[in-house]
Amino acid sequence: MTMRDTDRALVQAAGAVARLRCRSARHTVAAAARTPQGRVLTGVNLLHDTGDTCAELVTVGAAVTQAAGELETIVAVGDRGREILPPCERCRRVLLDYFPAIRVIVGPMEDPRVLPLADLPAAASA
Repeated sequence: MTMRDTDRALVQAAGAVARLRCRSARHTVAAAARTPQGRVLTGVNLLHDTGDTCAELVTVGAAVTQAAGELETIVAVGDRGREILPPCERCRRVLLDYFPAIRVIVGPMEDPRVLPLADLPAAASA
């Protein structure tokens, strides 16, 4: 799918949150998601010795907490704008269950693309 201006703005929003909030080893990824109405919600990952939570899941939690409704598109960006990160297998499953039609921005920062979540290649195992 072709990147729209709103998709580019979503990457910029995630990058801005990563620059502002991912300044320690506890937070290394930021995510931004957009509703069909254009509302943008963000979140950061939580790294802890009891277990980690991905930025995409924190963003979904924020959307639910704020009664944002459906999410149309999501992107995750590593700290210091290092790269756009595809969702891990757990995040893919949650996103598909909550928002089956969601689109995901993936690829290199200089040339990202948008894909339906269901069309993403299989996640690499850790």
